[in-house]
Amino acid sequence: MKIAHIAALCLAALAPLAGAATTTAFAWPHGAKAAVSLAYDDALDSQLDNAIPELDHAGLKGTFYIKLASPTLWNRLPEWRAAAAHGHELGNHSVFHQCSAAGPQRTWVKPEDDLDTTSAARMVEQVRFASTLLHSIDGKTERTFTAPCADVLASGENYLNLLHGDFVAIKAAWGGAVPDMDGLDPYAVAMNGPDGPTGEQLIALVKDAAARGTMIAFTFHGIGGDYITTSKQAHEELLAYLAAHRDVYWTDTFLNIMKYVKAQQAVRKASR
Repeated sequence: MKIAHIAALCLAALAPLAGAATTTAFAWPHGAKAAVSLAYDDALDSQLDNAIPELDHAGLKGTFYIKLASPTLWNRLPEWRAAAAHGHELGNHSVFHQCSAAGPQRTWVKPEDDLDTTSAARMVEQVRFASTLLHSIDGKTERTFTAPCADVLASGENYLNLLHGDFVAIKAAWGGAVPDMDGLDPYAVAMNGPDGPTGEQLIALVKDAAARGTMIAFTFHGIGGDYITTSKQAHEELLAYLAAHRDVYWTDTFLNIMKYVKAQQAVRKASR
């Protein structure tokens, strides 16, 4: 997975911007040129220890995709509840984080968490149960979902197709900046999963989104610790850049961004 993440990061940062000029202008709030979603997967200690304090210091809101079986959730539940009360989004990342065990670098997937042997119906049930548990934490009824590992097939069936009515939007692919907002499927949004990036590389990605007039959805894991780690310095550099350029980048929760995107898509489609 690390190689795939690095490749996605580098390709997005180095992608030519020739298509940016032909992208139909998409109106972002307050005249911003792009939207940036800062999201964090798996409910990790380093997110509470480092990511949330850094976000709060910069005055930015993030989305935290919670694995409901994570010990960090239950051991530090008051802190997660406080984060939600402070405006950060608690997103659904399933209960047990089932991923496909097939393919390279998936030896860490336990047999009981193998998406290849989990039925689509069972996966849908536990994702909905996760939303119920999250509601008991933050009281919210609107939510977004990130498919663990961006894997969508449960025993060969795309289980996400059964969940469109449950969520405002779903992230379910790897990639860089969105190429075209009108063509974006809210239930198959691509995310960039940094692994060991520099602050300069992260900033290059948001600049790419601004050049295209679109958006980028980051999905971090560890911040200054844990795994698939982004250093505190690189994370702080990105946040400082976004905070200093609020006129260029609209940084918000994935929920708020995608509610806006869907509304604008509807308006633009009706006007054609």
